[in-house]
Amino acid sequence: MSAENPAAGTTTTAPLPSGEVDASAPLLELSGVDIAAGDTLICRDISLTIRPGECHILLGPNGSGKSTLLGGVMGIHPFRIVSGTARLAGRDIAEMTVDERARAGVGMAFQRPPHLKGVSVERFAHAIRAKAALSSAASDLGLTHLLERDVNAGFSGGEAKRWEVLKLALQGPSLCLLDEPESGVDLQHVGVVGDAVNRLLSEPDRSGQPRGALVITHTGFILDSLQADIAHLLVDGRIVASGDPREMLDSIRRNGYRAA
Repeated sequence: MSAENPAAGTTTTAPLPSGEVDASAPLLELSGVDIAAGDTLICRDISLTIRPGECHILLGPNGSGKSTLLGGVMGIHPFRIVSGTARLAGRDIAEMTVDERARAGVGMAFQRPPHLKGVSVERFAHAIRAKAALSSAASDLGLTHLLERDVNAGFSGGEAKRWEVLKLALQGPSLCLLDEPESGVDLQHVGVVGDAVNRLLSEPDRSGQPRGALVITHTGFILDSLQADIAHLLVDGRIVASGDPREMLDSIRRNGYRAA
């Protein structure tokens, strides 16, 4: 496992005007990015490049800043990018609102998804103009029994996590951010979730380009079914190592969370 970051951008692209996309640019390019939660700086000097078709894994101990990093990329309050550059397909996203980032192609599956009172799964799909795809996608994840239920109303932990993957399938983002998709999921369904993420990433986005993903995992169970290209180890808000996902997970299990 190398202390170098082979996924960090080696080329720098000029920011594009709002609304324009560069198909040749990395899907996500973070360079020297600092992310704060309110007034507290948590992630420091993050440099990370995800190219179309790549799935990256983010590992690290509790409190290391993994969820903060995803929240900062998505633009969810109170997380915000305070320095460095962050680009999605060549577009600077640092000053975009969360809904602007979503429209630009960023989608997130939450670790603790909220309950949307009065909004059924079917109504949600209708609101984002994805109702035609709902039945098939829900069947793939074993969630057809939840279609008339309010989103996350009484869902089990596993159902809530599978719903988050279903939500991404309906939204069709270019960049998928998944925060511990296997936590709270019984072992029988971890493979179901991993296979569903693989299917999502194997399909092109709405512009016909390959999707990419950044996936947080704490247990590593998702790696038994998820096809991942590279892993990053985040410790105290900094990426301290990058390398093969399986090798890094095995090293963590042997030696704990430290660069080997």
